Amino acid sequence: MDLHKNLLGEPPATHLPDLPEAREALAASADDPAAVAARFPVYSAAWATLAERAFADGDPVATYAYARTGYHRGLDQLRRAGWKGHGPIPWDHEPNRGFLRSLHMLATAAKAIGETEEAERCSTFLRDSSAAAADELES
Repeated sequence: MDLHKNLLGEPPATHLPDLPEAREALAASADDPAAVAARFPVYSAAWATLAERAFADGDPVATYAYARTGYHRGLDQLRRAGWKGHGPIPWDHEPNRGFLRSLHMLATAAKAIGETEEAERCSTFLRDSSAAAADELES
C-alpha cells in the first residue's frame, strides 16, 4: 500500500483555450514575434518565442522580462479556465505550450541572473505541471 498517495485524487487537467488568430499570426510572422505579442498580448506563445530568442542572443534580462510576461498572461488564462493553483497543465494540449515554455524560460533566465530560488521554484512548478514539458524543454 502506498502511504503517500493522495486519496483525494489530482485536480483535473487544465486546457487553455486555443487562440487560432494569434497562433496563425505567430506562424505567419515567425520573424516578428514582437508584433504578435503587441497585437495579442494575452498569447503566451509569442512571449515565450521572444524569451527564447533573447536568451539565444545572450540577453538574460530581456529573456526574464519576456518570460515573466508570458508566464503571468498564462496564469491569468489558467485561472479563467478553472485552474486553482495546482494540477496538471498537459504539454500535449498545444494551447498550453506557450505558458509552459514561458515558465521554462523564466526558470532559465532566473538561473542566468542569479535568482537561484526563483529558478528552482519555476523548475519545480514546470515539472509538477507537466513532466512531459519539463522533459522536452529541459533536454
